Amino acid sequence: MANNAAETVIGAVVLAATAGFLAFASNVTGVSGPVDSYELHADFRSVEGINLGTDVRLAGVKVGSVTGLYLNPMTFRAETTFSVRNDIVMPEDSAVMISSEGLLGGNFVEMVPGGSEFNLEEGGEFLDTQGAVSLISLLLKFVSGSSE
Repeated sequence: MANNAAETVIGAVVLAATAGFLAFASNVTGVSGPVDSYELHADFRSVEGINLGTDVRLAGVKVGSVTGLYLNPMTFRAETTFSVRNDIVMPEDSAVMISSEGLLGGNFVEMVPGGSEFNLEEGGEFLDTQGAVSLISLLLKFVSGSSE
């Protein structure tokens, strides 16, 4: 009988530790329950390094994620859809670009607010975009001394 009680207590401790670990992991990674958000769109020349689920950041803080990537066969541009938290309202002249976390870091979508008094609404599109810059092509230009 005492053996069953000890197993029950150990099982409860393991379950509590697992729940604590999952709560900590979701807090650290920014994964949480459903958050109210709205979708925005942007077209890029290149979305190299961006995938579904990639962070969308404003001032370095994650405010959303990429929810769709599609190649437009007419314009040969990458159409991107991303969700942004409802409490983040962007002016309609804002810019969006693909930025890198550093030489070895991944890429993310960065929103840069504009100064317009009118805001982007649900389904709105950023007109000022800057696609991914290839680090290898920049290094080759630097090494070859090309100014193009």
